[in-house]
Amino acid sequence: MKSTVEHLSPTRVKLAVEVPFDELKPNFDRAYKKIAQQVRIPGFRPGKAPARILDQRLGRGVVLEEVVNEAIPAKYGEAVSEAEVQPLGQPEIEVTEIEDGDKLSFTAEVDVRPEITVPDYASISVQVDDAEVSDADVDDQLKGLQARFGTLTGVDRAVQNGDFVVIDLSATVDGEAVEEAQTTGMSHEVGSGQLIEGLDEALEGMTAGETKQFTTTLVAGEHAGRDAEVSVTVQSVKERQLPEADDEFAQLASEFDTLDELKDDLRTRYARVKRMEQGSQARDRVLEALLEAADVPLPESVVQSEVEVRAHEAVHEFDHDEQKLTQYVESQGQTREEFDTELRTTAEQAVKTQLLLDKIADDTGVQVEQQELMERIMMQAQRFGVSPEEYIQQAQQANQLGAIFADVRRGKALATVVQAATITGPDGEPVDLSELFGTAGEVEGETLDEAVEGPTEVTADEDAPTAEGADTAAGPGDGTQVADAGTDASDPASPSSQVEVDDSTGTADTEVVGAPDSTSRT
Repeated sequence: MKSTVEHLSPTRVKLAVEVPFDELKPNFDRAYKKIAQQVRIPGFRPGKAPARILDQRLGRGVVLEEVVNEAIPAKYGEAVSEAEVQPLGQPEIEVTEIEDGDKLSFTAEVDVRPEITVPDYASISVQVDDAEVSDADVDDQLKGLQARFGTLTGVDRAVQNGDFVVIDLSATVDGEAVEEAQTTGMSHEVGSGQLIEGLDEALEGMTAGETKQFTTTLVAGEHAGRDAEVSVTVQSVKERQLPEADDEFAQLASEFDTLDELKDDLRTRYARVKRMEQGSQARDRVLEALLEAADVPLPESVVQSEVEVRAHEAVHEFDHDEQKLTQYVESQGQTREEFDTELRTTAEQAVKTQLLLDKIADDTGVQVEQQELMERIMMQAQRFGVSPEEYIQQAQQANQLGAIFADVRRGKALATVVQAATITGPDGEPVDLSELFGTAGEVEGETLDEAVEGPTEVTADEDAPTAEGADTAAGPGDGTQVADAGTDASDPASPSSQVEVDDSTGTADTEVVGAPDSTSRT
């Protein structure tokens, strides 16, 4: 077999492959055997018809088609290995020549992993917020604990922020009732922002028995993105009374005997949380600086795949109704064109992150142990409320285990960069985060992403781009989450092909089908 490679761009190559028919003899043997078993020819038992009889009865083109379909994926793989390129996604294959008895020629265009020059890790310097815990922080934590033991007492006054109210709600769009927005006797904490936009502002100042109307934009359901007229009626008003913060409360709410001991414990716990938040901030800012300093050519097919996945996820929230999505986007003060542009930008950032962290992982020899992979799987299973066995089964069915492995590897690669970078606090003094970023970038068995409540990151999906579409050290679906399906730029496609041969001319039309596509979420 002879093959040549032409670099069409930093991210795309064209392979030209020529295979002598002598190399295809095993393929012809298998093809004749398979076809003989599928047809019935008088005078021959099933599977025993000789090759020349099959050629006479069925035509040489049938055999050639079977041979080409089987041979091209294997020969494509050999050509890729010889060219020492790393394919990304599915190749576009074209059979250019079939000279029966002589040679098979075809070309394959495919996106490839680009050459990337990684910036010097030590040159990266970022600043993070202070992790010191103030007395005010401790007081806030104590008030939160008091609130858990508070009691609700009815009051005869206007509603204030922080009150608990029982309300009736109804909504109409263009005069028609919105069924999913009708409710009675609902309990709600004013100021929590847990219900529809504008409700908390409308409630403040109302009294029991009063009704008020206001306008809001619905964000879900059949009328998502449209303005609705909402009517709210207050049935009752209650305020939360907090227990006195003293030694007796400390004994009630904790294992400590005194309030001072409880406060010391709250300070210690919150210091640990702020430390992990500081670590998350360092990770995100280091990643941002790393991406800004690196020049990463982006394979268009991989980017486009990520764009399509994200667009699908967006419209899925609106029952795949593009018009509803557009209405919602416009209700948020953004045009659909701006939304689409932003979506593509985040997709490009996600792919750039994947490629860069994969390169760093390759250069530094990052390895993922079985235990690390299982820890990620168990953590994700807990996040989504399923057993590890069920999560693994779902990941296998969605072909996601490779993407989970890649996420863990990228997280470890980023931890390597964070360790080498200079991290300073607001005062300019170095911040030591070594206890947070081991080689696995873990904190007490948890990834830094999981240790802080809520995703701090990409994605797919949040504040910082990740390697799945979304989250760097997080797994599929993190905030990004199992939520399906960004393109994993690390997996080369191994194509199978379907070829229809014109028996009269010996030419062929090829359509690549069934090439595996790795996704970043489950």
